[in-house]
Amino acid sequence: MKIDTDNPYNELKRVFHEPSRLAIMSALCAAASGLSFNELKAACDLTDGNQSRHLKTLESAGMVTIKKSFIGAKPRTTVFLSDQGRESFLEYLSALEIVLQRAADAVQPSDVSLTQVSPAGA
Repeated sequence: MKIDTDNPYNELKRVFHEPSRLAIMSALCAAASGLSFNELKAACDLTDGNQSRHLKTLESAGMVTIKKSFIGAKPRTTVFLSDQGRESFLEYLSALEIVLQRAADAVQPSDVSLTQVSPAGA
């Protein structure tokens, strides 16, 4: 999908535009084989309940896949970035990059030469 550069704000999906979900998606991007619930929790500094709520939101939107299994008698929950999630997150990041670059450009000092101020006591 091509980003609407005239209005990139339309591409900032709410499902990602929340700090904890942004952290979860970013961590999963670097983990092709997925992350266990506890690995993800540690990487994102979330509580069990908070992470569960955000994972439910991401799973409902089709952004992540959650697999429950057992290692011996011990349960293991592994979270994977879905193909749709990877594509949607890349679109989100591209739009966010445009928005942030425009904001950075807007707050940069103009090309007008500024008078340099000497430090006090110099």
